[in-house]
Amino acid sequence: MRKFGVVLLVVFLFASVANAQKKVLDKIVAVVGSNIILLSDIETGYAQYLLQGTPPNPALKCQIAQNLISQKLLTAQAVIDSIEVKESEIDDEVDRRMRQSIQRAGGEDKLAQFLGRPVEQYKDEIRPDVKEMLVSERMRSKITEKVNTTPLDVKKYFETFKKDSLPMISKEVEVGEIVFNPKLTNEEKEYSKQKAEGLLARVKAGEDFAALAIAYSQDPKSAVDGGDLGWGSRGDYVKEFSAVAFKLKTGEVSPVFESDFGYHFLQLIERRGEQVHTRHILIIPAITAASLVRAEVKADSVYQLLMKNKVTSDIFSSAATYYSDDKESKYNGGMILNAENVQTRTTVIPIDKLDPQIALVIDTMKVNTVSKPVLITDAAGKKSYKIFYLRSVTDAHRANMNQDFAKIKTAANEDKINRTISEWFEKKRKETFIKIDPEYQSCPTLTGWATPPLTQAKL
Repeated sequence: MRKFGVVLLVVFLFASVANAQKKVLDKIVAVVGSNIILLSDIETGYAQYLLQGTPPNPALKCQIAQNLISQKLLTAQAVIDSIEVKESEIDDEVDRRMRQSIQRAGGEDKLAQFLGRPVEQYKDEIRPDVKEMLVSERMRSKITEKVNTTPLDVKKYFETFKKDSLPMISKEVEVGEIVFNPKLTNEEKEYSKQKAEGLLARVKAGEDFAALAIAYSQDPKSAVDGGDLGWGSRGDYVKEFSAVAFKLKTGEVSPVFESDFGYHFLQLIERRGEQVHTRHILIIPAITAASLVRAEVKADSVYQLLMKNKVTSDIFSSAATYYSDDKESKYNGGMILNAENVQTRTTVIPIDKLDPQIALVIDTMKVNTVSKPVLITDAAGKKSYKIFYLRSVTDAHRANMNQDFAKIKTAANEDKINRTISEWFEKKRKETFIKIDPEYQSCPTLTGWATPPLTQAKL
């Protein structure tokens, strides 16, 4: 832990030096039209890379320089096309970045110490860069918005691969679940409720909220930062939390209330329109042996009910919707989504990406069958009984159009987007005056980007 703190200190000192260079010893690395890129911009980008805990790699500065030049080209075009981003979007992204930095630093005070200046000042400093990044992303999206990948495009893309170079597709499965969470009685939850009430009384008596959160809150993400949750809108919280947070006045502390997470009380630090900055203390009621037994009994009764019928996808879907306690999968017919590809909402999961506990259960199952109730413990230590349903299995194979059309289409579409962006940059950089410092002209990623010297002379 101490070593990590030293690394952070070095990184933040490095970022501070970069800022000092920007004011005193800076130099221009590139000119892009009427915009300039400074050495300190690259050094600060590299410092942020190191802050993520990644190993030093000075060669990455070439990639950072290319990214900054690309960003300048995009933002210049965005001005012409009247592309803008809302102030609230910039606020959200700045706050997201600050939450990550605070978490990595081990708290807001430590981050301020490492930066050598208040966190709010640092937020103001990064705001222009964040705005430029968001504008460039919006411009990139506009350039590719009309990209459409037809079945013929997919076929042509697939045919660019030689048969012996086609990728291997690992074994994939579709798995459903019906989840039975242990449910506590009011009597079983009373101890935790009283503990939360006791902590609230201590806050009202004058004890430090942050110190109590660090010592007692069972929300691991916010406890280390004194319970601070940063900024958020109504949709960022469970409904019970939002209902309380948006009724408080600045500085006011709420009564204890219950949500699916446990018993909370919170303090409103600040409010800006439909966003609030809060901190809270969470006490999670401990699962009892009796509650686990009740969950197992209910799971077994549903399993017996399923076994009376020939299990089909529709029957399992109905059972999951009616009985499951998992709010995500129950409204998806009980099917587990591929966590690495949530945007497409695909239920096809590579076997090596499946929870090992689930993989072990389905290993001997046949398609269209269900498992007996199994006790599963998630990454956070939460226990529940689950019934699993194996809807499909696709064995490992070399990619082909019949079985893998959706995957190939995704890859073909990504390839088409990349080519569209590359063609746009190729055209735009020929139309734009670009001068690159000799130190960076040797970067492989910047070969051909600078305007030729003869052309520069004419300009």
